[in-house]
Amino acid sequence: MLIGAVAIVWMAEFLNTALEAVVDLASPELNPLARVGKDVGAAAVLIAAGAAAAIGFLVLGPPLWARLVASP
Repeated sequence: MLIGAVAIVWMAEFLNTALEAVVDLASPELNPLARVGKDVGAAAVLIAAGAAAAIGFLVLGPPLWARLVASP
């Protein structure tokens, strides 16, 4: 699950980078719609990173908590 979560974040980041490159190529001048497209791509990466953090917490949290409680 952790490897899948990391892979999804990387894929989102790569797709966002590709989207930004295409937007820059198609619209070299400043355009409000280009900015919206870039912002939505960045938001997708943020959501993927948040989901990956939640998965990491759910997978690694219980064993870590058990070790912290068991240690004297």
